[in-house]
Amino acid sequence: MQVAEHDTAPETAEELGSFLERRREQIAQRWADAALFRTVFTVSRDEAVEACKAVVDALADVARSGRLEDLEAPGFGTVRDQLGRMAAARARAGFTPVQIAGEVAGLREPVTALLRAEFQDTADDVRVNACEQALAVLTATLRLVIMETTLSAGEELIARQRQQLLEVATPVIKLWDGVVAVPLIGTLDSARSQVVMESLLEAIVDQRAAYAILDITGVPTVDSLVAQHLMKTVAAARLMGAECIVSGIRPAIAQTIVHLGIDLGSIITRAGLADALAYALTQQGIVVSPRQVTAAGSR
Repeated sequence: MQVAEHDTAPETAEELGSFLERRREQIAQRWADAALFRTVFTVSRDEAVEACKAVVDALADVARSGRLEDLEAPGFGTVRDQLGRMAAARARAGFTPVQIAGEVAGLREPVTALLRAEFQDTADDVRVNACEQALAVLTATLRLVIMETTLSAGEELIARQRQQLLEVATPVIKLWDGVVAVPLIGTLDSARSQVVMESLLEAIVDQRAAYAILDITGVPTVDSLVAQHLMKTVAAARLMGAECIVSGIRPAIAQTIVHLGIDLGSIITRAGLADALAYALTQQGIVVSPRQVTAAGSR
């Protein structure tokens, strides 16, 4: 993402940087009352002022470097740190990246007012206009930096929430001492399969489980990809020292597996979760009645 190119003379950029440094306190005092800063610093205005000063210092560094249009200019790193969390707070409050960028653009007006006031006694309109144009370019780049940061933070939040939903949707349940189960519901894709495998392997270690049951009663369809995921999970469980049992294969899914020519011969399968639990208990030398197994499976 880039802003339109403008020719800013080195002396103009240097002058803008010096101005920002001189007016650091006044700019910070005016910015501290902006909505963007009040969102984060709701208790202490002094903290808001200090954060504003850090941003002004960073922008002064960018101006003096002459890289007013470069989003990767070193000074913008500080801007990302300071304004990024404020933008994130605004995003959590329901503001869009465009609205947040608009608030960032609003920071330009008080700086422009101070700039004009400083040069009001000079007759050099060309010089004043050049500094204002340089400030406009710097502010435009600042908006892009904040939009980029806000969008990135939003993507990271969505990714975290998606991961959390995947983990919630794939719980590992202890059915008996040494027996754990994962009841799968919904589509099983690559991302979810990875979560299933990781959660199951962690449970095998934590519970010291000798048997792990993958119940696919709630999985609507099984294709070659889903079958591969199941087989990889079974293989990983065996490497951890646990025998894996797949239960809940419905007639339609069984026909699909046969039609696709998928070989599940190496995998222990049972009709339902209760049957899988009964098998696991029998293998451990535990004799229980069907009623006890059903009760355990419904816990």
